[in-house]
Amino acid sequence: MVKSIGKYILFLGSLFVNRESFKTYFNLVIYECVAIGISSIMIVSLVSIFIGAVTAIQTAYNMTYPFVPRDIIAYIVREMELLELAPTFTAIVFAGKVGSNIASELGTMRITEQIDAIDVMGINSSSYLVLPKIIATTITYPLLVIFAIALGLFGGYLSTTLTGELTPVEYINGIRLDFAPYNIYFALIKSVIFGFLISSISAFKGYFTYGGALEVGKASTSAVTNSCIAVLCADYLLAQLLLNL
Repeated sequence: MVKSIGKYILFLGSLFVNRESFKTYFNLVIYECVAIGISSIMIVSLVSIFIGAVTAIQTAYNMTYPFVPRDIIAYIVREMELLELAPTFTAIVFAGKVGSNIASELGTMRITEQIDAIDVMGINSSSYLVLPKIIATTITYPLLVIFAIALGLFGGYLSTTLTGELTPVEYINGIRLDFAPYNIYFALIKSVIFGFLISSISAFKGYFTYGGALEVGKASTSAVTNSCIAVLCADYLLAQLLLNL
């Protein structure tokens, strides 16, 4: 494991050696932003709406004490979406969608010797192929998290108002109750780090794939599992560091 971590760190360092021109990276990053971000909107939307709806319904189910204001339900949904559900739960889905795609793409390029051909031309293949993906993911994932937060709150609104658990006024009041702007910053910090971990770990697994088609599948599976573990570990560490100031 220590050997793999060291190899991963050296891999990250190689991304900044013998780089191409800014214009080249700019075009590649824009392409990757579209490929990674746009293709993930649908799955993120579905997951976020249903997670927000389920969270609201389950919170309402447990709020049976008569002296607790009903708008506390919306307050709890908001805090859960900001602090945990939108950044972390979306990251797990994102790792399965984007992480596996990055690993399989680079793994296929490795076993078909396309990466070797790029190296022969004197181009730093790791920087040319991987760095734009990491930058694009670090940019697009926080935007997807903001989108997920909004849709999660909307899902909670739909589920509580349509079932009669809350009135629209109660839900909006709960959303506004004791709002702490720092929670937004916390969610965005988490999303930037999660995006970096998912893209870099997946690229690392795909870039060092050797063998045949079977190994590409193993690399893709390993990329998703390792990314999820890294996200959960980072989630705990960030909560300790940023919420216990």
